[in-house]
Amino acid sequence: MNAKRKVEVFTAGCPVCDETVRLVRRIACELCDVTILNLSAPDVAQRAKDLGIRSVPAVVVNGQLASCCTGRGPNEHDLLSAGVPAA
Repeated sequence: MNAKRKVEVFTAGCPVCDETVRLVRRIACELCDVTILNLSAPDVAQRAKDLGIRSVPAVVVNGQLASCCTGRGPNEHDLLSAGVPAA
């Protein structure tokens, strides 16, 4: 028997995020409990930070950030390499 899966989609309410929400809803099975969470809510933003989410859209399955959503987001090294000057 398959266990129920908790799937959380963290969004900013943008068109790119909406596309991910549609994708997750399309592929989710009847055992998936899908929740859409908007980062404009302070408690959602804190949960995202606690999970290591650095950019959206992001998908968390059973409390684990999906591998497709890890390691993204801006960081100082990459911004400097891209030509953003330091003060």
